[in-house]
Amino acid sequence: MNQEKLQQQIKQLATEKNALLIAHNYERDEIQEIADITGDSLALSIEAKNTDKSVIIFCGVHFMAESAAILAPDKIVVLPRADAGCPMADMVTAEGLREMKRQHPDATVVTYVNSSAAVKAESDICCTSSNAVSVARSIDAKKLLLVPDRNLGRYIASQVPEKECIFWEGYCPTHDQLKVAEIKQAKADNPDALFMVHPECQPEILELADHICSTSGMYEFAAKNPAEKFIVGTENGILWR
Repeated sequence: MNQEKLQQQIKQLATEKNALLIAHNYERDEIQEIADITGDSLALSIEAKNTDKSVIIFCGVHFMAESAAILAPDKIVVLPRADAGCPMADMVTAEGLREMKRQHPDATVVTYVNSSAAVKAESDICCTSSNAVSVARSIDAKKLLLVPDRNLGRYIASQVPEKECIFWEGYCPTHDQLKVAEIKQAKADNPDALFMVHPECQPEILELADHICSTSGMYEFAAKNPAEKFIVGTENGILWR
């Protein structure tokens, strides 16, 4: 069966099942092409909550579908691949976090939404990559335990120097592997391009950025900025949109 016919069958089945097909920005082009909505994990979960469809087909990873199910308990949320996991989310467990909380009883736990429901349940507050800094600033506590992404944690710490920040040593393999030499070469090859990057990248990469933002923020930045060329520091699935 060719791809176009398969896509048509998926769309038809979704209609028959009264299902909303949503796909994360990082999905492959052929998945995003047939999605009713594309976006980042939180935006998609909110769409799942607000839709009048009874079934949500979430093309993403486990924690994303889990978040959608939490926000839309009256709906059936289907994850097409049960083995679709996020390496960073898997780097922290509820048991491990409980132990770290015992070591730092005076710290407020700020957990990135890229984590399991069990880990979120052990947290004081959750954040997204777009509101992480404002969430950290809103907390009265002077000591923060930032989970699970050390790179996002370091970015938060750089923006709230008045707070003591402790990091869980997790990371996104894709963002963490970006190298300074690669970015400098890309900028040299494209001197008229602006470099926008996700805060899950290492601090030395963020220092080279023209703009640091979430995936949704990248769309907004590119749409509003007069520049015609951008170097994108995140998963290549974002380029489809």
